[in-house]
Amino acid sequence: MNINDKDDNVNKEEKDTDQKNENKINQIIDTGSVITGNGKHLIHCLTIIGQIEGHYILPSQNKTTKYEHVIPQLVAIEEEPNIDGLLIILNTVGGDVEAGLALAELVAGMKKPTVSLVLGGGHSIGVPLAVAAKHSFIAPSATMTIHPVRMNGLLLGVPQTLEYFQRMQERITQFVTQNSKISADRFYALSMNTEELVMDVGSVLDGKDAVKEGLIDSLGSLSDAIDCLYDMIDEYKAEQNKNLSKSKKSTTNNTTKNNTTNKTKENTKKTTRKNTNTDKNLQK
Repeated sequence: MNINDKDDNVNKEEKDTDQKNENKINQIIDTGSVITGNGKHLIHCLTIIGQIEGHYILPSQNKTTKYEHVIPQLVAIEEEPNIDGLLIILNTVGGDVEAGLALAELVAGMKKPTVSLVLGGGHSIGVPLAVAAKHSFIAPSATMTIHPVRMNGLLLGVPQTLEYFQRMQERITQFVTQNSKISADRFYALSMNTEELVMDVGSVLDGKDAVKEGLIDSLGSLSDAIDCLYDMIDEYKAEQNKNLSKSKKSTTNNTTKNNTTNKTKENTKKTTRKNTNTDKNLQK
């Protein structure tokens, strides 16, 4: 290889590196997410910030997380074999109830290890999103607002409207209580608190109180969340390897059993033929 060939290879490697860095930057700008790792495990970091935009487009001056962008990412993370886990960073004021609940259900239904970290705030529908991960963290300075469901626009003052609100609130309460340690009665009591907020009904919990109420699993920061995720990935892979070994062992045993059965059948056929031939000779 001459000097020119070496220079070409070096230039090609530099171009590839620059292209990868550019793609990573574009991914952060477009989707607010990035794929990173420690050399041993590869994790996907997803940010949910501002308002969660659902069926209606919010004004351009609002910071939003569009659920139609997040859903394909969650599916890709679950199906991509090279990605080992998901880290969700939350700083949201809430937003579309059904869109937020849909995202929370997707996260809760993932097989891969998932960890959430609430920074700044995880308010309103951000609460189900925070507890949807297999382990949740909250920074000591972060807060979470729990309040009843509300709706903008024209409302009909009929009993059916109230019943619709109650059923929607039950869906949120059921999801939160199934994915955290807080009880349904306590969550409802916090939602209907009238002594804390001046212009609203509900409660504001700081990081320590959120953990104390059982809403969030642990108090911690970024390093704590990442360390927890890496530990969960190690456990998940160990369990996968264990199940794979059991499956291989079961397949081997079944193969051996089938071979033994086939040999037994062949020996039985040979014995039957031999006996038949002996009977014919005796008759002769």
